[in-house]
Amino acid sequence: MAGLKEVRIRIASVKSTQQITNAMKMVAASKLRKAQTAIIKLRPYAAKLREILQNLSATIDSSDENVFSQERKQEKILLVVIASNRGLCGAFNSNIIKMAVHLTATTYQQQFSRNNVSFITIGRKATEYFRKRKYNVLESHDELFDQLTFANASVLAEKLMKDFAGKKFDRIDLIYNEFKNAAVQRLIVEQYLPIAPVPVDSKAPVAKTVASDYIFEPDQETIVRELIPKTLRIQLFKAALDSFASEQGARMTAMNKATENAKDLLRDLNISYNKARQNAITNAILEIVSGAEALKG
Repeated sequence: MAGLKEVRIRIASVKSTQQITNAMKMVAASKLRKAQTAIIKLRPYAAKLREILQNLSATIDSSDENVFSQERKQEKILLVVIASNRGLCGAFNSNIIKMAVHLTATTYQQQFSRNNVSFITIGRKATEYFRKRKYNVLESHDELFDQLTFANASVLAEKLMKDFAGKKFDRIDLIYNEFKNAAVQRLIVEQYLPIAPVPVDSKAPVAKTVASDYIFEPDQETIVRELIPKTLRIQLFKAALDSFASEQGARMTAMNKATENAKDLLRDLNISYNKARQNAITNAILEIVSGAEALKG
């Protein structure tokens, strides 16, 4: 059985850790509340905007206007991996990284073997992983989460649109965690560019025909020219917001579990301490009794 001093040191250490994990849980809960409100407000707007864009982009014939919908042979691929700047959030970062690596080994295996798969990382954990393993990381935008605003996300979105339009890449995918609730995040691989066509429902092939029946003012080309970049900027911002809310939820859950584990460990250590203390008292009494008996003899 461990000595009293050793057990006391361990109890103090676990108590200190418990205070830290509990504080981190509270901070994550506070950040989660704000992030959750932001993503819930943005999500319906982003979804409707994307639906309109998918309907409209299919009707534009001009190559200048339709450049973001052009399907090309997928030779050069860009993966935008959205992770986090900090750890202590369970499997949040590792799941994102595993998915990106899985894509290079399966879906984009041929392109990866020809060194045609590039990465843009958002979040230090992803940046450190892919740079350390010599993946083709073109840029890292870890600072985005320091001040997550639409304006800052738009700068990166503009670059992605420019690179795709200039045929630097034939396909751009976003890899991120979609926020469901504090305990659940859904891993998403989303085609960012080219703009995905409207999904066809085989059970109701005629039901979608009304969706594209819009009245345009001033004209369709002008509307689409303004709408496409705006929608793509919104989609990237939404992905970053989803990821940030998911990170806070994952961290709050992980820190809550760590706090509970520390509580269980403290209970076991206190039992061990009491047993060791009782054992020490018993030994001391036996020594006194033995000494007294020896003096009588």
